[in-house]
Amino acid sequence: ETGSEDIDILPNGLAFISSGLKYPGVKSLAPDKPGEIFLMDLNEDNPKAVELRISRGFDLASFNPHGISTYID
Repeated sequence: ETGSEDIDILPNGLAFISSGLKYPGVKSLAPDKPGEIFLMDLNEDNPKAVELRISRGFDLASFNPHGISTYID
């Protein structure tokens, strides 16, 4: 609903999407909502973005993702 900021697609078709970036002085569509990371499987016939649960103890209130990248080991 608030738009994505960045996307990183793995070779296996899984896409990680960051959302919720807020810039000072720029109107936000959801100013009170923390940032989110979504996962989308592009191999599915009708792919849908699913919000990933972020570990407990992480400061979600200040989560403001700008970009996303993955590391494959």
